[in-house]
Amino acid sequence: MEIDSNIPQFLASQKQQAPASLQNYYPTFEDLYERKLWHQLTLAVQDFVSKPESGPLQVDLYNNFISDWEAKMSQQKLVSLGVSAAKQIRGHEEAREFLKALTEKVNKDETREAYVLAKMETTHFGLLLGDLDTTKKDLEECGKYLDGFDSVDPQINASFLRVSADYYKIKADYAKYYKNALLYLACVNIDDLSAPEKASRANDLALSALLGDSIYNFGELLMHPILESLVGTEREWLKSLLFAFNSGDIGKFEALAPHFAQETILQSNMTALRQKICLMSLTETVFKRSSDNRSIPFGTISSETKLPLEEVEILVMKALSLGLIKGSIDQVDAVVRVHWVQPRVLDRNQIKGMQERLVAWNDNVRKTALTMEAEAVDVYA
Repeated sequence: MEIDSNIPQFLASQKQQAPASLQNYYPTFEDLYERKLWHQLTLAVQDFVSKPESGPLQVDLYNNFISDWEAKMSQQKLVSLGVSAAKQIRGHEEAREFLKALTEKVNKDETREAYVLAKMETTHFGLLLGDLDTTKKDLEECGKYLDGFDSVDPQINASFLRVSADYYKIKADYAKYYKNALLYLACVNIDDLSAPEKASRANDLALSALLGDSIYNFGELLMHPILESLVGTEREWLKSLLFAFNSGDIGKFEALAPHFAQETILQSNMTALRQKICLMSLTETVFKRSSDNRSIPFGTISSETKLPLEEVEILVMKALSLGLIKGSIDQVDAVVRVHWVQPRVLDRNQIKGMQERLVAWNDNVRKTALTMEAEAVDVYA
């Protein structure tokens, strides 16, 4: 590869436009470029674009410098640099077109992982433009490639999962958003996310958990540090609401209900939310009982869930159909006999309750052992 005589001229020109904190990079770029130390040059450019103040310079740097030696670097790193530059472009359509050209460059079997990354980032801008049909098609295409890879770089997985989550958010598919958003967070270091992004993601995850008609176990979200981004904000009540649902605390749910005025989607789904909190209350009622004391009268369930007695059987049938509990209904005696309840993440009060049950179980075992000893003495006496 011959050295382009225009490169030193471009670097000198851009150095003059750069803030003082970045000007020391340009002599390094020129030196490494002339010595053809491509790996070291790639690392230097990556460090440069990681600086927030480099934003306005990135597109020109990519078009006039990086593109000159793009074949000499890892194609995944090339795509990452291209994505960083595209984010500096104001118009979504222009950014998408910028990345489309890059995507075609890496559309080869030997650079398929880089292609998936480029495709997903291009799709991201398409999604911002409201192109849902193309987004769906691109997700299906890249999903097949990912399934065929032996291993996947977390950066590529994160890109796919982020775009998937954003797509399902627009489609209001709460359960799929919840799954993909949590998987996305597992692929990234959340400390690298901006405070507004963390708060937004926590807010959306909380809403999807509450509104997802198949989500009755919030354990993974409740344990995730992303929820801490809501603490101290006007949305902190969402975190409290999640814990209220997890413990089936209807009183706390009703106390937090006035906050729903801040979130119209919760207000418009109040009936579904009430049914969900009642189902969670039912599972909590079962969970609090020992395994040999799970024949629960309808009256007890009515009291715990604050439902009219005539609606209890319908609630129990719903819980059975969703797999939240397993058991049978005795309509004659108006009793539910439960032999299994869905495992769940416990808060401190629930852990304390389990501890008390374990202590009671231990006492019963000890008393039984003492009784057997006494009876054994009588037998051998």
